[in-house]
Amino acid sequence: MDELKELTKAEEQIMHELWEMEGGFVKDIIERLPEPKPAYNTVSTIIRILETKGFVDHESFGKSHRYFPKIEKEEYKKLITGKLLKGYFENSASSMLSFFLEEKKLDVQDLDEIMKLIQQHKK
Repeated sequence: MDELKELTKAEEQIMHELWEMEGGFVKDIIERLPEPKPAYNTVSTIIRILETKGFVDHESFGKSHRYFPKIEKEEYKKLITGKLLKGYFENSASSMLSFFLEEKKLDVQDLDEIMKLIQQHKK
């Protein structure tokens, strides 16, 4: 497959629902979205864009389509994290961690969890 493209906020919202549902019809996706609900045509258009980008595929049931993710959430997470690390932290995980610490985005429990992970990876 070609290189994955970053998703817009609306596309990402639809993908999160599809990942959680593991697939569904447009009406199923709309039901899960917060109020105010987008129009059916809006969601349908976003899904077709996601199909063009290679994130979604479908199976046909007469005139309706059941859509499902072609890309795993973990794969997209790696793409986004990599772009964040490269684009904002000069590929330095320690710079990124330092940023989160300075911005107080991590609490003591998070730090304990990170320390456990570090110890596990050292072994």
